[in-house]
Amino acid sequence: MAISTPSSSSSSSGSSMAALMENGDQLPHVLAVDDSVIDRKLIEKLLKNSSCKVTTAENGPRALEFLGLGDHDRHNSLEEGNVSKVNLIITDYCMPGMTGYDLLKKIKESSVMREVPVVIMSSENVPTRINKCLEEGAQMFMLKPLKQSDIKRLKCHLMNSGS
Repeated sequence: MAISTPSSSSSSSGSSMAALMENGDQLPHVLAVDDSVIDRKLIEKLLKNSSCKVTTAENGPRALEFLGLGDHDRHNSLEEGNVSKVNLIITDYCMPGMTGYDLLKKIKESSVMREVPVVIMSSENVPTRINKCLEEGAQMFMLKPLKQSDIKRLKCHLMNSGS
């Protein structure tokens, strides 16, 4: 799976997260989406402990807005180059209004964002939900609460899939 990076040119669009991390000054950028402020803070802390740059959003529409995929951004998202803002999106499944599954579908429908890996997390272990998310294009499904070992596994998985 290719991961778009802020420094990618037309010839290196398949840069892996490993290459990005070797860049030194550029940390992998993760967008963390969760309606729970406690869960957002926990994810942010775990990711920062693993040398990631983190942006948080409290719901799906805010995440789409940040990615340049909000309703009012749709016509100009290509021109502004919002594509490579993030290397990974991690989102809660159960959120009011727009679920993590809905967010995943919107991201995968976007020609400019579909290559960005999306990880869904939930405190409920529901096999049908997990399968639905994976079939729709989620990279992984993780159970909450996340631990540091989950983040390490996530980064290893991303680095391996990018090469």
